[in-house]
Amino acid sequence: MKTFSAKPHEVERKWYVIDAKGKVLGQVAVEAARLLRGKHKPTFTTHVDTGDFVVVINADQVVLTGAKETAKIYTRFSGYVGGQKVETPAKVRERRPVLLVERAVWGMIPKNRLGRAQYGKLKVYAGESHPHEAQAPVAYAVK
Repeated sequence: MKTFSAKPHEVERKWYVIDAKGKVLGQVAVEAARLLRGKHKPTFTTHVDTGDFVVVINADQVVLTGAKETAKIYTRFSGYVGGQKVETPAKVRERRPVLLVERAVWGMIPKNRLGRAQYGKLKVYAGESHPHEAQAPVAYAVK
């Protein structure tokens, strides 16, 4: 028996919509990363982008459990003296709410050329509406 390996031109891509309203951030990110990578398909191949497109709506209404809204910190460093920036999820939500979901999903995909291609298929919107109706996305339920 030969091992199956998907070819990039044979991959069929679907569009999924995840409604993040009232859902836990980590659970939304896990499902989005799973769909982006293609791990839900029987044709999943580690070195080929077999994933689908994912649209996350209501990203501004995603929930963090426990005291993470104020206790968790996001840190970035510019490389210059005094260039360290620290933010809580509450401040990130005020400034740019889609960043919470984007960062959570980015942490769950590979950090290489393939991962960047998979991450490019993620579309996150703060509100209910999105411009991808023409692709006829299917609603995907997060537990």
